[in-house]
Amino acid sequence: MRIRKLAPIALAAMTAPALAQDVTVSHGISNFGELKYGPDEPFAYVNVDAPKGGEISLHSIGNFDSFNPYTRNGNVAAGTAALWENLFISAADDPYGLYCYLCETIEYPEDLAFIRINLRPEIRFWDGTPMTAEDMKFTIDMFLQDGIAEFRNVFTRYYESIEVTGEHQLTVTFTDVAPKRDRAGLIGFWTPFSKAWFEETGASITETTLEPFMGTGPYMVGDFDTGRTMIYERTPDWWGADLALNQGRHNFDRIRYEYFGDASAAIQAFFAGEYTFRVESSSREWATSYDGVRPVQRGDIIRETLPDGAISNAQGFVFNLKRDKWSDPRVRQAISMMFNFEWSNETLFYGLYSRPNSFWGGSDLAAEGVPGSEEAAILQPLVDEGLLDASILTDEAWTAPVNDVSRSQPDRRARRTALGLMAEAGWELDADGLLRNEAGQTLDLVIIQFNPTFDRIINPFVENLREIGVNARLDRIDRAQYINRRRSGDWDLTNHSPGQEWEPGAGLKQWFHSETAEDSSRNLMALADPAIDSLIDTVIEAEDIDSLRASTRALDRALRSYGFWIPQWGNSEHWVAYWDQYERPEEIPPLALGVLDFWWYDAEAAEQLRASGAL
Repeated sequence: MRIRKLAPIALAAMTAPALAQDVTVSHGISNFGELKYGPDEPFAYVNVDAPKGGEISLHSIGNFDSFNPYTRNGNVAAGTAALWENLFISAADDPYGLYCYLCETIEYPEDLAFIRINLRPEIRFWDGTPMTAEDMKFTIDMFLQDGIAEFRNVFTRYYESIEVTGEHQLTVTFTDVAPKRDRAGLIGFWTPFSKAWFEETGASITETTLEPFMGTGPYMVGDFDTGRTMIYERTPDWWGADLALNQGRHNFDRIRYEYFGDASAAIQAFFAGEYTFRVESSSREWATSYDGVRPVQRGDIIRETLPDGAISNAQGFVFNLKRDKWSDPRVRQAISMMFNFEWSNETLFYGLYSRPNSFWGGSDLAAEGVPGSEEAAILQPLVDEGLLDASILTDEAWTAPVNDVSRSQPDRRARRTALGLMAEAGWELDADGLLRNEAGQTLDLVIIQFNPTFDRIINPFVENLREIGVNARLDRIDRAQYINRRRSGDWDLTNHSPGQEWEPGAGLKQWFHSETAEDSSRNLMALADPAIDSLIDTVIEAEDIDSLRASTRALDRALRSYGFWIPQWGNSEHWVAYWDQYERPEEIPPLALGVLDFWWYDAEAAEQLRASGAL
């Protein structure tokens, strides 16, 4: 690993903050331990000799009308991540390392008061113009001014200054409130766009557009037909083709997405060869749809189950906490008890799923059992202040109730418990079988969903809710209506996946903090609680791995006790099916499936499929 120290006397040309202390110069940074990879070292999990060429084709459901993923407006085309690049890159087998990608090195003092970024001078935009520090600063300023509110509200306060200190050098000085452990990450996600292009076109990151922002990525937009097809083509003379970090990566010449109106049409099109790679997300499709299909029987289509070591995405229903009727945790708990995962898994999911119970499921950051001493020490002051119930110190971490698999309804005891909780919260069963409060209002609950495959899962849940007097219904609407209603808050329950990262930090505020409760696509439930805010601050302030684990477990425990989330189901494996013209490394890394990253096209196998008439 190339890390060197520059003594202050050698830094006379640098700005004032650099003069006070030694500065580390490195190709990356890790808050916990050493970087796994050196500066000129390809990732161990790729095939550096993977051939370049061919096409990979996938599918998407619905429609698209924009290439701008940085606004909440419109429907963004699938695959736009291939267009642009970030300042840093992460390795799929190193959860804590951040590696210079658009930069050659970074320079920083021990206290990370500033980070100086030395950009790669060879970087070019798609139009052949060089990417400079001016472009990077322009992009950052644009996002700090016009980015989505949840981003601006959290991150703007962390930057004291962003200065161009050379044609390919940028110096970022942080404010005192910027969390030290997050400071590298606060610059690492930046994506540069061409300043000249924005000034020439008058484009805005706040608007939908079918003209992609001028970037530096390995792919460019090719042909497209909104609602039908989206094609990305390899960038000619791409600047990063020979970079060590890119060896064995970005192997396809073309990436194509075919759009379909529903999941049934999509899988039949796959069997017909209209597209050639599926990452399966439906247990029913995985368990039943491939049986008796001729390309599968002939071996032309390969099915694989591959390990997934990533943290669970915590898929679930979330409550709209902006609505007063969901403010009482007893009501939320009663509602949650009516979702029978065990029956759903046995009857609808073919026993293929497990139920998530944590926002950090599958990691050592998840709360388990009763709090340990370090975790309890974090929770105790909040109990003393009356912000958390004392039971959090003695109870085991919340887990979803386990129901009988033999029937869709929870058992009588669960229903009695749920009705008791409702009564405590002021909701009593009326003669008409509906729950009413003192004002005579019914407890109405609307679940919104656009995907018809969810009907068979949500409808039994709705029936269970009706059995305890909740006036529940499913509103299945088209995708555009669904997006608009989620944004406007016109719902009671909706799907959300608030799964987290291996190194949680300031980004937690976008998900769970009161600062983002009014306007955030991540804090969709509008969670605003002083205990949660305090625990997030404790996680952010953690300086070593043990403190991070203890504080994150405490936060996880408190979030789960709050009851704003009804966990649905999850899968600790990747299910993939593809026409037999693709290859991958023998072992995939724990943190990525990497289909578009490090798989490749087998031209000989593809020719055999064509020669046989299979494709």
